[in-house]
Amino acid sequence: MSANATLTAKDFATDQDVRWCPGCGDYSILKQMQTVLPELGIERENLVFISGIGCSSRFPYYMNSYGMHSIHGRAPAVAAGLKAANPDLSVWVITGDGDGLSIGGNHLIHALRRNFDINILLFNNEIYGLTKGQYSPTSELGKYTKSSPLGSIDHPFNPLALALGADATFVARSMDRDPIHLREILKQAEQHKGTSFVEIYQNCNVFNDGAFEQYTDKKQKPDTTINLVEGEPLLFSNNTKAMRLNGWKPEIAEYTDGDSTDNLWIHDSKDPMKAHLLSRMFSDDGPRPFGIFYQEDRFTYEDAMQNQINKAVEIQGEGDLDTLIKGKNSWVVE
Repeated sequence: MSANATLTAKDFATDQDVRWCPGCGDYSILKQMQTVLPELGIERENLVFISGIGCSSRFPYYMNSYGMHSIHGRAPAVAAGLKAANPDLSVWVITGDGDGLSIGGNHLIHALRRNFDINILLFNNEIYGLTKGQYSPTSELGKYTKSSPLGSIDHPFNPLALALGADATFVARSMDRDPIHLREILKQAEQHKGTSFVEIYQNCNVFNDGAFEQYTDKKQKPDTTINLVEGEPLLFSNNTKAMRLNGWKPEIAEYTDGDSTDNLWIHDSKDPMKAHLLSRMFSDDGPRPFGIFYQEDRFTYEDAMQNQINKAVEIQGEGDLDTLIKGKNSWVVE
C-alpha cells in the first residue's frame, strides 16, 4: 500500500462521542491507532475494524472506516470470513480478555493457527469492565470481585503463551501508557503477512485501577520491564542487569555498559523456543518482556484457499452453482 500523505489522524476519527469512562486506557489505544494509520498509507475504504462485546468493542464506532460491532467472542470468525471474501482489505479485530479468551477462546485459537492476514488486538485489563467488575480469564488468582467475593480460584490465562501454543505467526505485547512503543508494535503488526496477535495492557481505572502499575510507573518500570530489541541483549534496571540462559533456565546477571554480551540472552524473534521462555516470564518475581516475542513467515489461509480454487478451475473448469446444488444424485417426485 502506498503512503497517502493527505490523510491525518483526524481523518480516522468519527463524529461520535467517545463513551469510555474518563481515564480509561482505551483512549490512548484509539489515539495511537489513529496516529499510526496515516503512516501505513491505508485508504479508509480498505480498512475494517471488527469487534465483539465489551468496552473495547466500541472501537469501530470511533474509527472513520468500515467496521462491524459483531457478537460476543465471534469477531475472529467474522474477520476470517471477510478476509477470505476480500483479501485486499486491512482487517483488525478488537477484543478484550473477556470477549477473546472466555466465550471467544475457541474462535481465537483457530484464527491464529489458520493464519489469515489479519491483526488481532487483545485489550487486557484483567477484569470484566462492561458488566461492572467480575473477574475475567486473566484476573490473578485470589482476585476479589463481585463474582468472587472470597477471591477467585481460577488459574489465569497467559495470553501470549496461548497464542504461541496455537502457532500464531506474530506475537507481541505492549501497553496503553507507552504510546511510542505501542505505535511501533501496531505498525509492525500490520506489516506482518499473517495473523498478528498483540496483547495490550490496558488500565481499567474504575474496576481494576493500577493492575499494571508496576510496569507503567516511571520509578518501577526500569526494574520490571524488558524492551525486546532484535539482536540485542535483554537488559533492564537502566542497563545494569541482563538476562542469560543456564541451559533453558532464565537467570538474571549483573551488567555494565561495555561488558561482553557473549554469555547473555540475545533476542531473536525467529526462535520459537526462546519465545516460549519469554512468554513464561509472567510472574511478579522478575521483569516482564514487552515487544515482539515471535514472528515467522508462513503461508496465509486466504492465499492457500485461492491457490486451491485456481487449481480446481484449471482441472475441472469453471463451476456451475445450479449443477452443484442438484448434485449427481437427484430425482423428480411426481
